[in-house]
Amino acid sequence: MSDDGRPRRLVAVFASPVAEMLLRFGIELGFQSVLVEPDPTKLMGAPRPHGDLFVHDLAAAELDDSTDVVLTDHHRPEIGDVLKEALASPARWIGIMGNPKVDPPHVAALRELGVGDDVIARVHRPVGLNIGSRTPAEIAVATLAGLIADRNGRPGGFSF
Repeated sequence: MSDDGRPRRLVAVFASPVAEMLLRFGIELGFQSVLVEPDPTKLMGAPRPHGDLFVHDLAAAELDDSTDVVLTDHHRPEIGDVLKEALASPARWIGIMGNPKVDPPHVAALRELGVGDDVIARVHRPVGLNIGSRTPAEIAVATLAGLIADRNGRPGGFSF
């Protein structure tokens, strides 16, 4: 629960192995987990096995200021539209996965939609703690640890 009693919500956008791990571990960490997959041909099985919610758009995910949004695929053509909608919401935190050594495709996609650089700057990339994650489970652990650190006003890592 958040400080005001509302459920903490983790919205993973795009069905992927990382999203599956985020949702699985997120529930154990007290998040209400939501998968948003706009493309019904990409659904990874239904019903969702861990008690999380599945919806086809961000509006149905009911983003509020206790919601963390993580796009789990930076190659999807709809990243600009999805991020623009997320940025217009009161979501607490918004991030997109991707290698920090590669130009972030979401920036160009958002600029093409007329989103200003000050708004684009709200999108976190990379997401999570820098622990050398490679597998979907490791990426999910690093991401969730980063979200928890951020929510608690901590830098993450080993600095105290």
